[in-house]
Formats: sequence, structure tokens, C-alpha cells
Amino acid sequence: MSMLITGGAGFIGSHFVRLIINQGCKVVVLDKLTYAGNLENLKDIVENPKTSKLYKFYKGDICNQELVERIFSSEKIDTIVNFAAETHVDRSILSASSFIDTDMKGVFVLLEASRRFGIKKFIQISTDEVYGTAYQDSFRETDTLNPSNPYSASKAGGDRLAYAYWTTYKLPIIITRASNNYGTYQYPEKFIPLFITNALEDKKLPLYGDGKQVRDWIHVDDHCAAINYLMMHGKEGEVYNIGGGNERYNIDVANIIIDELKKPKTLIEHVKDREGHDRRYALDCTKLMSAGWKPKIKFENGIRDTIKWYRDNQAWWKRIKNGEFMEYYNKQYSHRFTSADPQLR
Repeated sequence: MSMLITGGAGFIGSHFVRLIINQGCKVVVLDKLTYAGNLENLKDIVENPKTSKLYKFYKGDICNQELVERIFSSEKIDTIVNFAAETHVDRSILSASSFIDTDMKGVFVLLEASRRFGIKKFIQISTDEVYGTAYQDSFRETDTLNPSNPYSASKAGGDRLAYAYWTTYKLPIIITRASNNYGTYQYPEKFIPLFITNALEDKKLPLYGDGKQVRDWIHVDDHCAAINYLMMHGKEGEVYNIGGGNERYNIDVANIIIDELKKPKTLIEHVKDREGHDRRYALDCTKLMSAGWKPKIKFENGIRDTIKWYRDNQAWWKRIKNGEFMEYYNKQYSHRFTSADPQLR
């Protein structure tokens, strides 16, 4: 039997593939290889004879019902972990269509195939952003969902659809809602890798608004370990928050990056805030902690190691930061900068 990992060539998905294969499990990856999917993220798996025999890749869309059912049938899938998603809030604000397709319709296709083929476990990867802004306390799994942008709304739709398949069909579903991830191989449109790579290139770091938005950061390896733990110990039909317990102002994270790379603080430029920007995300992870899991990587250590990786692997991200990336970046940020010097952007 095999585990299907959708979105397995992406940031979090590739880390999870590596974790599972190193445990000796057979993995089938289905990835559309959009701009954020990158087979280089799995290069070490493919080139290692011990792990390559446990790995099989399909290029395709989770919305493709025929392909999904063919994979379930031919690969004898018994477990699925669904990382496949359009994930970037800024892109969802520019155009929401692909988010609705992948994050909702794609989940439906996977759920239907899972029901038809009788899988043993379905892990739906959701996000803390489905809760909206946490003005005071931290969100618990039972709190009302209040997404505030097209991305989080589409993820909330997939989240609740998965739960509906548990209540209606008793499909063995577990839903996870994680806080902001960081670590190696993250596509450089996201906050931390964007600021690291821009700083390395001596370009401006576009900080939204006053920079006092709060995010709880979890290292991608801790996130993957939590999912793996819940596959074995989680209760079907339940939702689990996965947080790192590392709430930070965005401005403070930016300053850590600047200080670690010994760059001038003048690289940080406050720009016009994101539309509908959530002020604070915060998760109450008592439920997961009580089940026996806790994060291991301290933010101070994890962010330092992440900065070092991007500094030492510039060929990986420099290949990305051109073409499609630059088209998006200019559309998103060029009008926000006050500097007229394009070299600083």
C-alpha cells in the first residue's frame, strides 16, 4: 500500500515526503508543478537509490478526477495527505479563481476518490488563517471560522467540506490548522524567504503597514512531525491546531534577518498595507499538546538556520526569482515603494 502526498513538490509537502520516505514508507506524489512546485526540492530523494525506490511522481491537477482515480487504483493508495493548494494571500487578492478551483474543488475530487476506494486515513491540511484575526486570545479548534481574504476563504471551504465527509460518510478525516511555516525550500514570495533573499541582493524589504502584524511561526520540520504524529495518534473527525508558540511582530522578524545578514536597517521600507490584512494570528494548541506532541525547534535557532540555508543555496532561489516571479513581484510591490530607484526594489 502507498501514501499519496498531493503538493509533494512544494515547500511543506516536500519536507513531509522526505520525512515519510526516510521512515521506509512508499510515497506517491501528485503535483501540478505550478510556479511554487519544484522537483529540485526532492532531488535528494530521487538521486538516493535507497529512497528513490520508495518514491513515484505524477504530474497533474487534483481537480482531474480521472487522473486521481487512476492513481488510487493503480498505486493502491490507503492514506492521503493533501498539501495541494494555492496558498499566497497576495496572489488571491489579485486573482481568486485558481484558489477556488484547487482549494475547494480539488479537495472535493480527492474526497470522492477516497470514499470510492475506501482509504484508511485522509489528512486535510488547512491553515490558521481560516479563523481570521485574533484580537485578544488564541483561537481554539471550536471557534468560529471568519476568513477575511480569498485564500483563507477557499481553505475554509476545503476544511469544512472534509469535515462534512466525516459527518456524512464517516470518511476517516483529520484536519490540521497550522500557523505560519518557515524553513528551507520555501518559495521566495513568502515573507521570510522574500526578506532574506532581497537582503542578500541588497534590495528593499517591503514591510506592510506599520509592521506590527503578529504571526505565530512554526518550523516546517516541526509542522511535518506533528502531522506524522496525528496520522498515528489523532482522532478521526477531529481538528487540530498546530502552532510553534512563537508570536512575533513582522518588524521584529525583519530586524532579525537584517541583523543576521549584517545589512543596514535602511533596507526595510514600510509600504502600503495589504488589503484586508489580518492583524494577528494565534493558536491555542492545548488539544495537540495534550495528545502528546510539542514543537522542538526554537525560533531563534530555526530562523538562523533558515537564513544560513538561503545564503548558502543562492543558485536555488536565483533561478526562481526571475520570469514569472518578477512579473508577480512588480505587480504586487512596484507601486507601493516610495523609492524611484528600481535597483532598490
